[in-house]
Amino acid sequence: MYGMPLVRIDTLGADAARLDALGNAVHQALVETLGIPQNDRFQILTAHDGRTGLLRHDDHLGVQHDDGIVFVAITLRSGRGPDLKRALYRRIAELAEKYADTEPRNVVVTLTENGDADWSVGNGEAQLLDLPLPG
Repeated sequence: MYGMPLVRIDTLGADAARLDALGNAVHQALVETLGIPQNDRFQILTAHDGRTGLLRHDDHLGVQHDDGIVFVAITLRSGRGPDLKRALYRRIAELAEKYADTEPRNVVVTLTENGDADWSVGNGEAQLLDLPLPG
C-alpha cells in the first residue's frame, strides 16, 4: 500500500529547528507504524506568531493544553484500522517529546482518509489510479 500522507503541523512561536524536529517526529512515526515509504514526505509546517496567526485551544476530555500545543493534521489513503491509528498517535507523541521537547498532552492529531482518485502529486495526473493492482 502506498502511503501518500499530507501532513500539516501548526504550532505557536516555534523556530525553524523546532518545526523541523516536529516534522521529523511525525514522519518517523508514519514510517514506523503505518509503513509509509521513507521518501514519501509531504509536509506543511507553520509557526504562528501570536499576532498575525493564532492557535486556539481548550482543555478537552481531561487533557489540559497550553501554548506548547501542536496540531498535526494528516490526510492519507484509507485502509488502516483503529489499532494502527492508536499506535501512530502514541508514536507521534513520543517522538514529538523526544525530538522537539513537546509534552505529549500538547500533541493533537487528526486523520482524514481518502481514496486513490483524491491525489495528484504533480503534472495534473491522478498517479495512484494508474498504479498496478497488488497481487
